[in-house]
Amino acid sequence: MATPQTSADLRALRERTVRDHFADEIRQDFDAVLSTFPHPHYELIASGSVFDGNADVRKYYTESRQAFPDQRSEIIQLRHTDDAVIVEFWLLGTHRGTLNGLPPTGNTFRCRMIALFLFDGGTLVCERVYLDSLTMMQQLLAGLPMDKKLQALSGMLAGKEAPMPATA
Repeated sequence: MATPQTSADLRALRERTVRDHFADEIRQDFDAVLSTFPHPHYELIASGSVFDGNADVRKYYTESRQAFPDQRSEIIQLRHTDDAVIVEFWLLGTHRGTLNGLPPTGNTFRCRMIALFLFDGGTLVCERVYLDSLTMMQQLLAGLPMDKKLQALSGMLAGKEAPMPATA
């Protein structure tokens, strides 16, 4: 059974890992982000997308940052469980590149999200992200003609392989 000190140390280690992960993503230092877990694994629940392994996750980073080069996050709250750190945060960005076939709109978004950082002991094994994609799309599509809105919605609903801006 873990002693209180061991539990506090483990909690501090996990929180440092998560905070470093967020900071490295904002700086777009993806080598550093990928080093926060031995086998990178992302699950984006809104789209059903799963990115598994170094190459797959790196491709996701590249594609999502092409669409949103200024993507960043603001942590609202961290909570600890027995095997996870739960992070509530704001994700923000400007649509400057193609997303799901939608040309850049130049619109910004601000979307409240939750990410579960799942751990095996002190080792990060998965980031699972929950977001309200409708809120995000409403902001990105604001002011566009109806045909462009329909194109975007069609792309969003077409498949699970297109990246959503949904990481920390």
